[in-house]
Amino acid sequence: MASVMSSQEFSLSVADCPLIQIEGWDGTLAQFEKGVSASLGTKLPASVGETVRHRGLLVVRVAPRHLLLALDDGIEAPSLAVDPDLGCSVSLGEGRVRFSMAGAGIARILSRCIAVDWHAPAAAPGRAVQTSLHHVPVLFLRTGETACDLIVPRSFSRSLADWIADSAAASCA
Repeated sequence: MASVMSSQEFSLSVADCPLIQIEGWDGTLAQFEKGVSASLGTKLPASVGETVRHRGLLVVRVAPRHLLLALDDGIEAPSLAVDPDLGCSVSLGEGRVRFSMAGAGIARILSRCIAVDWHAPAAAPGRAVQTSLHHVPVLFLRTGETACDLIVPRSFSRSLADWIADSAAASCA
């Protein structure tokens, strides 16, 4: 899946975004994270909202014991051997789509769509925030000063893309 919308103030591209969800059990987090970190070959984000990028993989801490691994387009999923006594991992497959957005007007456009303060430290570049767009849960990933990604459920991707396009048109009018 790939589509593109572009203007001088705003661009939107849409692509598949396979996800892997991993979670450590209460009381085993240190050992669980040590194993996952070794398996991925990178350190894990320390706090909720923090992200770590490594070899086409974005590791996002979405809760104290819960991580999401978002794969870049064309990247093969890493093999994770999670000890079931320490936690679990599950592939969410192709159930998500990544909206990559950029442009000088992005903060104004997104203010019509999601409840994230673009200027707050929690939404700074390199940070992630779980929010919703038109009552659909989405993961907001700030990728730059005037850029971000939204990871959205595939089943809502067309209507959410239309919603964002309408907001962009209204903001640029």
